[in-house]
Amino acid sequence: MDFRDRHIVVSGGAGALGTAVVAALLDAGAVCHVPCFDEAEAQRFRLRDHKGIRLTVAGSLADETAVARVYEGIAPLWASIHIAGGFAAAPFAETSVATLRQQLDMNFVSCALCCRAAVKAMRGGGGRIVNVAARPGLEWRSGAGMVAYTASKAAVAALTVALAEEVAKDGILVNAVAPSTQANRAAMPKADYALWPKVEEVAATIVFLASPDNRVTRGGIVPVYGKS
Repeated sequence: MDFRDRHIVVSGGAGALGTAVVAALLDAGAVCHVPCFDEAEAQRFRLRDHKGIRLTVAGSLADETAVARVYEGIAPLWASIHIAGGFAAAPFAETSVATLRQQLDMNFVSCALCCRAAVKAMRGGGGRIVNVAARPGLEWRSGAGMVAYTASKAAVAALTVALAEEVAKDGILVNAVAPSTQANRAAMPKADYALWPKVEEVAATIVFLASPDNRVTRGGIVPVYGKS
């Protein structure tokens, strides 16, 4: 896949999955715009010095002003990939309003604001948007014990499908992946990690959906479950 000189925003690009996505895009010639939450995250990002990286410290992507700064001046924007998010697990009776709002902000609101900014930047030129849902966001019963997370990722899935229908006429193809992998292994100590898909395997699916080679797929929530 050829991404030469194509500008792509990757939220959460400094995390484990994000780094795998960014590395694949850089290898294909892309220019990757990676917003980090703070300077510490930016310093940890192992690809920060690559010539194809445009790194910014943006703060919370659940903030409209922060998101506007990330997308300002990126022209033309080819793709926007939204990996930033967070994970929380607890019985719902013990889930505070603060945790509920945190999960919605980190997973849904950040994704929605980045989608909106990307659509505005792409109007007239087409492009690709790829979101990251999660297996519990599709298979709700599997979300027992992580209800707030499940609901926030289900919202990402619904957003993806509805937005894909709305912007297809503009040449913007919107899709999502739904990995079975959880970001926080410490929260699931009894899981068999060998059955989870590797980040590079999830990244490969994301990169295809964001690529010019994807000419027709839109409104898909692609399960990336591996053997789990």
